[in-house]
Amino acid sequence: MKQQLILRIAAKFFIPFILLFALYVQFHGDYGPGGGFQAGVIFAAAFVLYALIWGVDEAKRVVPPSLLQTLAAAGVLIYAGTGVAGILLGGTFLDYGVLRHDPVHGQHLGILLVELGVGITVAAVMTTAFFLFAGRKRP
Repeated sequence: MKQQLILRIAAKFFIPFILLFALYVQFHGDYGPGGGFQAGVIFAAAFVLYALIWGVDEAKRVVPPSLLQTLAAAGVLIYAGTGVAGILLGGTFLDYGVLRHDPVHGQHLGILLVELGVGITVAAVMTTAFFLFAGRKRP
């Protein structure tokens, strides 16, 4: 892929915008269409594009598999921790209303945290799945 100068330049231009759009989808998801799953897939798509242009080994250097495993676990912990926090504050699992002084603010904070956990987990798992399939040796 080293001889594909136009693809490399286009990818360098578009990858930051793809990541920025993923952040927009992540944090706008509680107001409109989008959310954690969609944002996670868009984040993963940016890393897949990077790997397709510069190679899987270079992409693994930028985003090591050990970091992806840590992020996947952290996303699940954020999701579950939000639910447990609801229980500890006197509500039920994933009862966001008890997270803040006002139930409306608690709902907003709770859905933001849950969607953040989902986004982190989906991005890490999708990128890991790509690395596993792309790194296979052909028979």
